[in-house]
Amino acid sequence: MSTPALIDTHCHLDESSFENDVANVIESAEKAGIVSMLTIGTTRESSERAVALAEKYSSVYAAVGIQPNYVAEAKADDWERIVELSSHPRVLAVGETGLDKYWDHAPLELQADYFDRHIELSNQIGKPFIVHNREADAEVVEQLTRHGKEGSLRGVMHSFCADQKTADACLELGMYISFAGMATFKRNEELREIAGKIPSDRILVETDSPYLSPHPMRGKRNEPARVALTAQVIADVREISIEEFSEQTTANARRLFDFPV
Repeated sequence: MSTPALIDTHCHLDESSFENDVANVIESAEKAGIVSMLTIGTTRESSERAVALAEKYSSVYAAVGIQPNYVAEAKADDWERIVELSSHPRVLAVGETGLDKYWDHAPLELQADYFDRHIELSNQIGKPFIVHNREADAEVVEQLTRHGKEGSLRGVMHSFCADQKTADACLELGMYISFAGMATFKRNEELREIAGKIPSDRILVETDSPYLSPHPMRGKRNEPARVALTAQVIADVREISIEEFSEQTTANARRLFDFPV
């Protein structure tokens, strides 16, 4: 029985480490059974590159936004360009957005402002939003809760690495939870336990490539093809087959992002 198609719901194919071989990376992913990849913009320029990649490669789609660590560098008209790009037919989501208290690259108030903007844009255009959260669990949940008062949220906590309490709060608000290579690291037993408890209709997998390469490729440049390594580890934790888990996460990705079948 062959492994069903997988979708890498979060990668950064516009990063400089892919500059010389992005076509080969995409081809390798397709040969490994990755039917779709969502490449994520982090700045205006990055978002424009993401859209260009999505226009060029049929298996690649884009998300556009300004990542919290870059909001202090955003020029006056950068947000207007993100809004313009968000209506592109190859753009399936807004973000990544959110809060980051690990790096001191932008005031938290400014990050929160852009977080609001992304969620509001998501609502306006009917496309989901992608949340980056680093050491800001309480603040992220508080901001999501405020927006969730108007109804269930349509978004995903990308590369989840928080605790069970945060996962439960996000699930209650309607969010999906996505796991990257960190779930395969030997020391992250607690994260695997959380991955084992996420409802089957709310769990996603991603690479966040070129970052967070899963075990046993940790430390090397990550690629979308390696989403299968993370999927296998989580399937084992959930005590189901990789075939069943692949079917679940692919169906979830298509439901959230409207990936074509």
